Amino acid sequence: MSKKRFDNLDARRQDRLFNSAAEEFAAHGYDGASLNRILKRSGMSKSSLYYYFEDKADLFISLVERSLAYLLRELGGLEPAAMTAQGYWDDIDRYMRRALQVLNRNAWYVKLGRMVIRLRSQPRGLQRTSRLYGAMERYTGLLLSRGQELGVVRDDLPASYLIHATMGLGEALDTWLLDNWDCMTEDARLDMVSTNVALVRRLLEPPELRGDADAPPASPDRSAARSHDSEQVRD
Repeated sequence: MSKKRFDNLDARRQDRLFNSAAEEFAAHGYDGASLNRILKRSGMSKSSLYYYFEDKADLFISLVERSLAYLLRELGGLEPAAMTAQGYWDDIDRYMRRALQVLNRNAWYVKLGRMVIRLRSQPRGLQRTSRLYGAMERYTGLLLSRGQELGVVRDDLPASYLIHATMGLGEALDTWLLDNWDCMTEDARLDMVSTNVALVRRLLEPPELRGDADAPPASPDRSAARSHDSEQVRD
């Protein structure tokens, strides 16, 4: 999406387009959604749509970003700089449970999550969702970096390794939860979120805090690897 161009579009036309897109994607899923139906419902011409968006995937990801912005405003932020060693993991657990409660109340976010996962499994899906997941990766890096400063996230492995491991595990857990959403009660979903946070904590917490007597020895060149990754995160 050309953000500068789209920001210049009248706010009412923006809302009409995204509302039309949301109705279409919700009714037909990503694969079945029709740009022609979205255009007819929104009153926008095809040439205008392609002036702002590259294709259907670009429109969809922009809709996801807009929906997430609404969700984050409802939840409030989880600011890494304000987190403490004592409350780090509890803060994450509470935040994720609040997010799950919003999903319990609003099926649109569940549908949206399923469509994103579906899109990522398709050819070029990773490329099409790279803008969205790039932002998530950068925030994950900030969150883990703060945890390392507080001593509650391990620092014996390169930062990029930990970020990718966290993102990969998180995506797998989200996929399972959304696949099984309809057969779970609201309370069971909340319990599963806490279970997921505990799994991520198990992955990231320093071995000495977990009491792992058989923790592997640290790599002798880990400081150099961390220094290199820190520069990448800052960039």
